[in-house]
Amino acid sequence: MTRFEREISGSLGAFWKKNAEEEVRKAVAQADTQATVDTDGAIRWKSNGRYLMDDFCEKLEYAGYAFDREATAKKRDAQNEESLARYRRDDRGLSGEALAEAGAAFGEGTTVVNVLTGEKTRL
Repeated sequence: MTRFEREISGSLGAFWKKNAEEEVRKAVAQADTQATVDTDGAIRWKSNGRYLMDDFCEKLEYAGYAFDREATAKKRDAQNEESLARYRRDDRGLSGEALAEAGAAFGEGTTVVNVLTGEKTRL
C-alpha cells in the first residue's frame, strides 16, 4: 500500500486524509490546465513534454481522471532511458572545479563513482 493510499483511506488520521483529498483536487486542476492526454491515453506536461510521474498519476487515477496509467509509465520509462543515454553520451567527466570540490568533500585519494555512467575518478 502506498503512502497516498494510506492517507486517502484515513488510516493515518483525519489530517492526512483531508490533505490527500486536497492533493487530489490540486492534481486534477493542474492536469486540466497544464497536461495533455495522448491518443493512447498517456498523459504528459504541455510545457516540456515529459510524462507524469507515477505518484501524480496515482492521484489522478483515484479521481477517475481519463488517462492510461500504464501507457504513461511505458512512455515515461522510454523518456528516462533516452535522457540517461544522452547524459552518458555527452558526459565529459568532472571539470577542474568539480574535481577540487569533490576532493574537498571526500578527501584526496578517495575514489568517487558517477552512478549514471559508472565512471570512477580517483581524487
